[in-house]
Amino acid sequence: MTCRSSLVPFLAGAVVATVVWFAAGLAHDSTPHVSADVGAPVQEAIVLEQTAAAVAANLAPVPDDGKLRIICFGAHPDDCELRAAGVAAKWAGQGHHVKFVSLTNGDIGHWQMAGGPLAQRRTAEVERCAEILGIESQVLDIHDGELLPTLENRRTITRLIREWDADIVMCHRPNDYHPDHRNAGLLIQDAAYMVIVPFFCPDVPPLSKNPVFLYYEDRFQKPNPFSADIVVSIDDVLEKKLACTEALESQFYEGGCCSGTTELPQTPEERTARQQQVEDGFRRRFARTADRFREELAEWYGEAAEDVGSAEAFEICEYGRQPSKDELRELFPFFGDD
Repeated sequence: MTCRSSLVPFLAGAVVATVVWFAAGLAHDSTPHVSADVGAPVQEAIVLEQTAAAVAANLAPVPDDGKLRIICFGAHPDDCELRAAGVAAKWAGQGHHVKFVSLTNGDIGHWQMAGGPLAQRRTAEVERCAEILGIESQVLDIHDGELLPTLENRRTITRLIREWDADIVMCHRPNDYHPDHRNAGLLIQDAAYMVIVPFFCPDVPPLSKNPVFLYYEDRFQKPNPFSADIVVSIDDVLEKKLACTEALESQFYEGGCCSGTTELPQTPEERTARQQQVEDGFRRRFARTADRFREELAEWYGEAAEDVGSAEAFEICEYGRQPSKDELRELFPFFGDD
């Protein structure tokens, strides 16, 4: 992995012929101002110096501690938690760095409330999940149901990946029932190349090595079905993942926006029964992944795959780095622990 501060000399050492291009790329953000009275060679030198200084000032150093850095994107404040909380807990348990990013604020994701109060509530829910998992969390202030694959959003995601200095990036596949999920997938696909392009978002230096981009599991078949390239047992962290589903109360205990729920449990007995219903449903859901990909589990766990009760599965996006199986074992360094 590359420390972010080590990339600043890349800017300072750029050839004069590229300085104007680099400065032009900053026009969207903070193009250095140079007086028209200064000669061209001096202008170029000043622009280079100011640009490098601006980049250095805007970067928080990323710890170069030899640990993996994983960033997961979800369309809403619950998507990362449902699809990757297990592996996040396993990575975090080994001291690796994980961040969940919700690309919208979830402000229409409930049958009874909406707007700012719901957005604040759902942000608090995923922050609680982050505490449970031992990771970081961020929610972008984009309206639920309105995520679009715009240039502005592509820049935002590119910056987030670079700032995290990611080894692994996760997201939805772009063929999905929900427009926010589809567009999230498109945005991450677009970023899969742009994160290493020097003069795209030049205010944040490019990654020196393209991350491995992974998709979450889904069941959609057209135009192509999900392919389980990596399947991980989450039996040892299942209770943490179930605790996250409990923390996401607005979505599961209360039913979210389209579950058919129209009233909430009233008595303590009804509330307890509802909580148990939600937990049992998710236990079955996470077990179905293990059953669905039992053969793929055997590729990672051998005969022990038969004993795996719950799992998470991921597909390698062909637009990022294409890791070997040996590299995948380094990126998922807990197969031998299960």
